Amino acid sequence: MKVTNSPALSRRNFLKLTSLGLGGLASLRWNKVLALPIFPVGDRLGRVNVGKVDVKARPDIDSQTVGVLYEDAVVPWLRELVGKNPYRTNQRWVETPDGYIWSPYLQPVRNIPNIPVTFLPESNGETGLWVEVSLPYVDLMMDNPPARSPGLQDQQKLGLPPRLYYSQIVWVDQIKTDDQGQTWYRINERYGSYGDILWGAAGAFRPLIVDEIEPISLNVEEKRVIVNITQQTLSCFEGSAEVYFARISSGALFNSKGERVGVWATPLGKFPIWRKLISLHMSGGTTGGGWDLPGIGWTSLFVGSGVAIHSTFWHNNFGEPMSRGCVNARPEDAKWVFRWTHPVVPYNPGDTIVSWPGGTKVEVIES
Repeated sequence: MKVTNSPALSRRNFLKLTSLGLGGLASLRWNKVLALPIFPVGDRLGRVNVGKVDVKARPDIDSQTVGVLYEDAVVPWLRELVGKNPYRTNQRWVETPDGYIWSPYLQPVRNIPNIPVTFLPESNGETGLWVEVSLPYVDLMMDNPPARSPGLQDQQKLGLPPRLYYSQIVWVDQIKTDDQGQTWYRINERYGSYGDILWGAAGAFRPLIVDEIEPISLNVEEKRVIVNITQQTLSCFEGSAEVYFARISSGALFNSKGERVGVWATPLGKFPIWRKLISLHMSGGTTGGGWDLPGIGWTSLFVGSGVAIHSTFWHNNFGEPMSRGCVNARPEDAKWVFRWTHPVVPYNPGDTIVSWPGGTKVEVIES
């Protein structure tokens, strides 16, 4: 089956495709090797995004430690409140059933399994689908070993499977059903990939539809984005009216050793957005100090060296400088900016480059 009457996956076609999978859902048996994890029950959950965190008796860094959690542990997120952590800008804490965790160490996540689609739509001569991870995390298996990207190579050395996290976005170009009735998506990153091809359980991914990337305020020409690195904020203006505001994390001034690294600072000045991608594999740096991050959603590049406003899943410390020069934003904030700014990005190929003078201007200031 091919969907040819739409440039991409419309809401109507999405409902048709998912309904095709309803009949087989009752007999679906998850593959034992990469079965979807069982996560805590709760509308909101938190995933530990650092190696180790202390669970405190009160929302105070100096209070008694009542437990310890390790990376990728998932806990119910009961509520967020203001607590105490001297010498840090961020004073937000998350209450869990077992105590309090400093909020930057917890990625806000949800656990929303999906009914797999069984056929991929076709547009512009290509068959495929953008999907977003809708579980706290999902483990994958390689289609074309050995691993090529530095991040996957590190995972292999540790004996760990490849893993994607809530809100990461990837391209699916094949679907298969195994002999146990499990539906799998083949993930083949379109931009920035080292060439690694992976398979993941389809139920872990939410298909993105055209409505989600349709532009906001398309006919408004006077748009600008102000990034204030002193305040660690982002504001979107239509003329003189501020229409959107968010906390962000700009380039870090110090590394984990406390050493000043001005090379990571987000550059000051006024720059046009010159390229936008629904998803980009980002990597860079040197051995021991590099990064390798697949599936970075809602990427709006505004400096030729690779500086962008983009979705962030690996920390929740917005309001403090954290990045290697980019503007880190919550997924929902990066998505809004992506849809609101120029140029407009089509669903397929999910990438647009615009020549000078470029698209919407991003002004990075100090105050």
